[in-house]
Amino acid sequence: MSQHLVTGAAGFIGFHLSMRLLARGEEVVGFDNLNNYYSVNLKRERLKLLTEFDNFKFVEADLADQTKVDQVFRDHNFDRVVNLAAQAGVRYSLENPRAYTESNIVGFLNILEACRHAKTPHLTYASSSSVYGGGTKMPFGTADRVDHPLSLYAATKKSNELMAHTYSHLYGLPTTGLRFFTVYGPWGRPDMALFLFTKAILEGRPIDVFNEGRMQRDFTYIDDIVEGVDRTSAKIAAPDPDWNSSAPNPSTSAAPYRIYNIGNNDPVELSTFIETIEQALGIQAKRNLMPMQAGDVPATFADINALEDAVGFRPSTSISVGIQKFVEWYRDYYSI
Repeated sequence: MSQHLVTGAAGFIGFHLSMRLLARGEEVVGFDNLNNYYSVNLKRERLKLLTEFDNFKFVEADLADQTKVDQVFRDHNFDRVVNLAAQAGVRYSLENPRAYTESNIVGFLNILEACRHAKTPHLTYASSSSVYGGGTKMPFGTADRVDHPLSLYAATKKSNELMAHTYSHLYGLPTTGLRFFTVYGPWGRPDMALFLFTKAILEGRPIDVFNEGRMQRDFTYIDDIVEGVDRTSAKIAAPDPDWNSSAPNPSTSAAPYRIYNIGNNDPVELSTFIETIEQALGIQAKRNLMPMQAGDVPATFADINALEDAVGFRPSTSISVGIQKFVEWYRDYYSI
């Protein structure tokens, strides 16, 4: 039985990953600060399901608290560490930038240092499709340069990748970064489009549709994300024997370091996404067409060939299936 540390365990992805590991009989230590960026009650409801498992332990603490992080590593001998804790949200980073440096930079440094001293066999961590910034070459490939972030959130995620490489190079710590593409599904975040749209449509309120619905997103269902995280965590990053320092591939290294995209490889226009929600709800939305917001990008599209080559997996859940499952959960959770 392996022992996993999952940071952000009360969060959307962390909860689903923890449930998968626990159901399989693995030991999971969940770490989360339960901050109020969105409903703490929703986070506690997720935790309630996790604590039904005897093989789950929970630590309520902040990653930026080095003492607490170090204590967890002293108390346990982790086979795998999956860092999913972060201050999320592109738009919120425009309002509260310091929250991002505390959680995403200081907190990640604490994880790297703890893994280094504990000689953790493998650290897997969440990056984001937002690192591709204003790039227009589609699909986004992990071998592409990502030097032009459009938000502080994106900059912190790119920073995580750079910090991880440094630790892989200096200390031989195997690290794998995962660039998630617009994750959605049951128990999702209330600040994400699917949650906001569903709530507003059911309440008869208009929805704000940015870029007049012409944005495209590589919407990725939560079960596909978790499958990708689970598989990549089990595949310990190793040095790339073909890595060439005169023509470096940013997603691999002579150090034990890897970067993968996890996306559906099938971008969908926002207007089509909304129509699919309308069909699942049986209600037509009132649309408030808006311009593009600062920090947003017009399109995302994941090249997932590297992921498939490495772990034999391609996300494939269609938005019609994924949205239907979310709507069923939403109606049940809120008794609608």
